[in-house]
Amino acid sequence: MSVSALLDQWRDYLATARRRSPHTVRAYVATAERLLLALDLPDWEAVAAISTHELRGHLASRRAEGLVNVSAARELSALKSIVGYAREQVGAEPGTAPRMRGPRVKKGLPRPVTPDEATGLAAMVQSTATEDWIGLRDAAVLLLMYGAGLRIAEALSLTGADLPLGDKLVVTGKGNKQRVVPLIPIVREAVAAYAEVCPHPIQNDEALFKGVRGGPLSQGMVQKTMARARKALGLPATATPHALRHSFATHLLGAGADLRSLQELLGHASLGSTQIYTQVDAAKMLDAYRSAHPRESD
Repeated sequence: MSVSALLDQWRDYLATARRRSPHTVRAYVATAERLLLALDLPDWEAVAAISTHELRGHLASRRAEGLVNVSAARELSALKSIVGYAREQVGAEPGTAPRMRGPRVKKGLPRPVTPDEATGLAAMVQSTATEDWIGLRDAAVLLLMYGAGLRIAEALSLTGADLPLGDKLVVTGKGNKQRVVPLIPIVREAVAAYAEVCPHPIQNDEALFKGVRGGPLSQGMVQKTMARARKALGLPATATPHALRHSFATHLLGAGADLRSLQELLGHASLGSTQIYTQVDAAKMLDAYRSAHPRESD
């Protein structure tokens, strides 16, 4: 089996079975290619037989090339993933793949946008679009991320079969895991308004959100549209599509949502991923306190 065949199989598994984002698929495939070529691994049996010592040596060579902690941790995760996959392919016993601890990475706090900024972004993309239906489409995508906490890939994975939207939506997220999210009226209305004027047929088995030529809307186009809108509104570079999902989480937590419920709504595999939003909320309260409380020196 050639290296290209191994990579094609790995790419298809990540995109189809694991439903990873295009960005993650590209990164994981690139990591796998470097490993296969560096260690001259011709088949899954060879990948499955990699030792912890070999993986450490490969990662050390990458660190010598200037890989920082965050990137090294991400690369190690990809390496473990492909070795685990290889072991499944050859029928190895589970839990026997090499175990390695990655570099410690300090997680930064998510930077959400305010409710006014979120609605302002949706209004901006709608008003500045080259065609009315494109403006309605872009606004609907942003409102799905802000109003329902969807990842950009999840919003773009919706199909015509999801129409008409009700007060709940079944979303398939990372790891092919499904969750149910509530939909507020403004989100349902935005999607319905787009679907009504979309010039391309929206078939049940096709993407709900269409590009200009009728194919699936890409993440890159959403990111570019968001970048133009935030620039027009004078918002920082941290006002990305994913920041809308952060805003959904932060605002719910501030309104009294408990962590377990928030974990389910966001589709987090572990509660630890959700707990970071408690730090965001605490940071916001501290900022408010500092801005309102008289300083001792005054």
